[in-house]
Amino acid sequence: MNQARITFFASALAITSGALWGFYWVPVRALDQAGVGGAWGTFAITSAACLLMMPLALWHWVNIRSAHPIGVAATALGGAAFTLYSVAFVYGEIGITVLLFFLSPVWSTLIGRFIFGWHTPLLRVWAIGAGLIGLTIMLSADGTMPIPRNLGEWMGLTSGALWAVGSTGMRLRSTLQPAVAAWVFAIGAAGTALMLGLWLGPIPQIDNIGLVLGISLGTGGLWWGGIMIALMWATVRLDPARIGILLMSEVVIGTASAALIAGEYLSPLELAGGGFVLCAGLLELWPIKTPHTV
Repeated sequence: MNQARITFFASALAITSGALWGFYWVPVRALDQAGVGGAWGTFAITSAACLLMMPLALWHWVNIRSAHPIGVAATALGGAAFTLYSVAFVYGEIGITVLLFFLSPVWSTLIGRFIFGWHTPLLRVWAIGAGLIGLTIMLSADGTMPIPRNLGEWMGLTSGALWAVGSTGMRLRSTLQPAVAAWVFAIGAAGTALMLGLWLGPIPQIDNIGLVLGISLGTGGLWWGGIMIALMWATVRLDPARIGILLMSEVVIGTASAALIAGEYLSPLELAGGGFVLCAGLLELWPIKTPHTV
């Protein structure tokens, strides 16, 4: 396969991954309705993913043993971030949760500047400003102070920040192969979901075990297994700006599916704030051609 075809295939995987993650809230809400609410639904999904991917992980065990500890920890932290994102769909609005998570480029830029001392191009400063304006508008759309209004919004906001930390560590130190990285990711997610489940509520009593197992295995295998492996394969073959823009299909699909399926519509002000968040993402991922920094 020549480079042009590899780029095309990787791009198709990235945009499809984002679009499918835009529907991820559907099985999460289905488990909640089946009696596996709160973080327990995410624990069921991520535990299923861990079990399904374990043979691949064992096959590549040497890769795990030789990997940099910080890279492994960062990958697990990324899974923890996605657990918060997943649980947020139960406690908050779908569209707001997706948009709050996609503030992660803002946090990534701030981490690079203030922790690692990286130069911040002027375009990145504008991205931070656009993201924070969007955050303020979204959270104050109902006339209240611009702070998260419920547990779901707090989790959505925190998940984006944790993902910024985890993804930075993965870029700097991870040497894990895609399948192994996806398994470590799921391990971190399952452990976090278990702790959240014990904190937020009692272990649920399951009436329809077949339905719960079916949803958990299907969701864990598709989203946390197949899609995550495909995305990690594509990530190392595409320019970061390109893959970041392609993944924004999740924002469009997530907000649209929430409106059409769940009847959750964003208000005009929330849509305006979301527009600023999308602009922040595009500015953050826009190729830098000038050396100007601040």
